[in-house]
Amino acid sequence: MDIFDSSENLQLQKTRPLAERMRPNTLDDVVGQSHLVGEGSPLRIFFQSGNFPSIILWGPPGVGKTTFAQLIANIANYTFFQLSAIDAGVKEVRAIIASAQNQNFKGKQCLLFIDEIHRFNKSQQDALLKAVEKGIVILIGATTENPSFEVNAALLSRCQVYHLKLLGDDEIVKIIDNAIKTDYLLKQYEITIEDYDFICKLSGGDARAALNALELATKLYINNADRDIRSFILTHSDFEKALQQKTAQYDKAGESHYDTISAFIKSLRGSDPDAAMYWMAKMLDAGEDPKFIARRMVIFASEDIGNADPFALSLAISVFNAVQLIGMPECRINLAQGVTYLASCAKSNASYMALEAAMADIRGGSSLFVPLHLRNAPTKLMKEEGYGSEYKYPHNFENHFVSENYFPPDIEPKVYYYPGEFGKEKVFGDRLKFFWKNKKHYE
Repeated sequence: MDIFDSSENLQLQKTRPLAERMRPNTLDDVVGQSHLVGEGSPLRIFFQSGNFPSIILWGPPGVGKTTFAQLIANIANYTFFQLSAIDAGVKEVRAIIASAQNQNFKGKQCLLFIDEIHRFNKSQQDALLKAVEKGIVILIGATTENPSFEVNAALLSRCQVYHLKLLGDDEIVKIIDNAIKTDYLLKQYEITIEDYDFICKLSGGDARAALNALELATKLYINNADRDIRSFILTHSDFEKALQQKTAQYDKAGESHYDTISAFIKSLRGSDPDAAMYWMAKMLDAGEDPKFIARRMVIFASEDIGNADPFALSLAISVFNAVQLIGMPECRINLAQGVTYLASCAKSNASYMALEAAMADIRGGSSLFVPLHLRNAPTKLMKEEGYGSEYKYPHNFENHFVSENYFPPDIEPKVYYYPGEFGKEKVFGDRLKFFWKNKKHYE
């Protein structure tokens, strides 16, 4: 038995995937993106007025970029043109602009939707500039890549950029339940989902992936049934069987999430790149946001490596930028490089501990008075009051150093930063001991 063979009048539906059948028909049908479609939000205001600017919709797959473009085309009284940057070039762009100019002469506004606009090269994007600037077309571009990197600045300045977010687990569940209850084909059956968590983890905030998983598991279950069934339960194993994929036990909002990231950080701190790689692989396989992992690596670079290897922070930031620029799945390679470097290099928490010690003194009521010789003196009156007077400019002294009190005058200078004995920090420690012989720690 095939789910699509219940009647002859379903043949047209048979060719359309569930994700396409469930595409929202009105703005109120859209699930998620409340920052764009909620009351008083930008897109809702444009939909209510029917007057749209040129827009770049930026976000990961399956979050509604194409849906918004189609809703705009349906709601606004525009002549609608559509291109995919995958198979279109300058010739096709110019042909549409020419058609749009003819429509403009007839008093008709034209909308051009370009999917995957980041795939257009510079000359292809430049071909749009004049038409967008003069209002010959309203451009709606969809991209999964950061438009700051992939869209020409000139074109970007002529468009409003709206960032669509990954859907939350509650929103994925709502979309799945809505499909089961309202889809013309699925609602013929009483379908119960035993394990929503698996679909949510597998989809990673992508509505299309979630609906594809539901459709495939349903078709496989019904086709394998030995009788005509109208009610059934889809289990974790049904989805694994349909998708041929298992997922690690990992709850992005629960205990496993924190336990795993803790094991990851402790492995980095313990200079074990292999264990750190193992825990990162678990997180990525379970659908963890790679930017979350990259952010923790940036923090780790300063907290646990610091000046033992100052380059570690630069590398961690570069990895984070690469994750934003490239996205999954390729950015996992950048993450792997960062993990192996951070785990392998010299460690020091001296900078972090210095901050904690200084914060403790500040919160403990230590003097906050800035001595006059350290104050800025931008005006004549301030100079007359002694601001900045008697300040010793270090570059005027041998070794570009002069012994000076930079603490408040009513507290004794103390040491917060204790450089370690490894890497670059050992050099820093030797230099500070040479200069600051008057500080008790360095005596």
